Amino acid sequence: MKAMKKTVSLVLAVVLCMVCFAGCKKNGGSDEQTLIIGGSGPLTGDAAAYGIAVQNGAKLAIDEINAAGGVNGIKLTLKFEDDVCDPATAVNAYATLYDAGTKVSLGAVTSGACVAVTEEVKKDGMLMLTPSASQKECTQYDNCFRVCFMDPDQGTYAAEFMAEHKIGTKVAVLYDSSSDYSKGIYETFMKKAAELGLDVVTEQAFTDQSKTDFSVQLQAIKNSGADVLFMPFYYQEAALVITQAEAAGLDVTYFGVDGMDGIIEQMGEANKEMTEGILLLTPFVASSTDEKIASFVKNYEAAYKMTPSQFAADAYDAIYTIKAAMEKAEIADVKDKELNAKLIDAMTKIEVDGVTGKMTWDANGEPTKSAQAVVIKDGAYVEYAD
Repeated sequence: MKAMKKTVSLVLAVVLCMVCFAGCKKNGGSDEQTLIIGGSGPLTGDAAAYGIAVQNGAKLAIDEINAAGGVNGIKLTLKFEDDVCDPATAVNAYATLYDAGTKVSLGAVTSGACVAVTEEVKKDGMLMLTPSASQKECTQYDNCFRVCFMDPDQGTYAAEFMAEHKIGTKVAVLYDSSSDYSKGIYETFMKKAAELGLDVVTEQAFTDQSKTDFSVQLQAIKNSGADVLFMPFYYQEAALVITQAEAAGLDVTYFGVDGMDGIIEQMGEANKEMTEGILLLTPFVASSTDEKIASFVKNYEAAYKMTPSQFAADAYDAIYTIKAAMEKAEIADVKDKELNAKLIDAMTKIEVDGVTGKMTWDANGEPTKSAQAVVIKDGAYVEYAD
């Protein structure tokens, strides 16, 4: 009887041990031939449009890749968390995703949250490819890459475009001094504008605490005689600025950057006329006749009943970039201990012809791609032409 009790006890101990090990398992995933790609972004709150677009674009690409057989026999799956644009929440989201088996990270959608996540992916040696976080520090480590333009680059491109295409003769600048995104673009714009001889007649700023009433700044811009207003900030604030500027009788050409993508929807049908002639730089034009872009737009609209924004396009390209890196690195087993080292090495050796343009990446994690200018005509984004 004692021998039987000892045997039963031993069996129970082994079973409990196995359960314990199973419960403590981290970053293993549930399917050895499924690569889990994790990311976070705002799915609720004022910036939810960005996070939802990234989630949708990534999901569409994954569905297409899986339908075609996956990558080297490996299927992809997406796990996406709501980080409400908050760095601490984004770090917690990353931990949740890591414990759920994430092998490759999309980082975070917005810059502040993504910078926080870079510290975590660095510790884990995980490849991070953010679709849309544009602050310089988002690629501060050698395992961190991005699909979108870096903030400072947009300022340079904007000044060059204004000079080349003679957009206005007197430039006013309005920027958000409390936003790293806006400040980064503003600073490089001013530097390049000086080099190119652009006539910047006034510089005006607002902060996060004063971004509902722009009357003082708009009056200064009106008094300056500016005929073009450079606005390196997001579409939510841009809609308020434009509405108040029109009410104040300001007569300028509005010129924005990628954060203004979404201004049409934000202004709404009632204010459609106010959006006419707005210029912005973006790597993606939904109205393009390019076959690849047209196919993406058609499939996105069928899946989500809306036209994709640049954020959706960046995320779509991010997934296809991960696919290209997997193919280049000849990844055939998601349990390969060198998986991320191989993927990180492959990132600087691939070229991706995406819906946001042809891209290669340097060792600093930055993409080489060209910006396009679009102008709003009859409530739609149209490729700019002189």
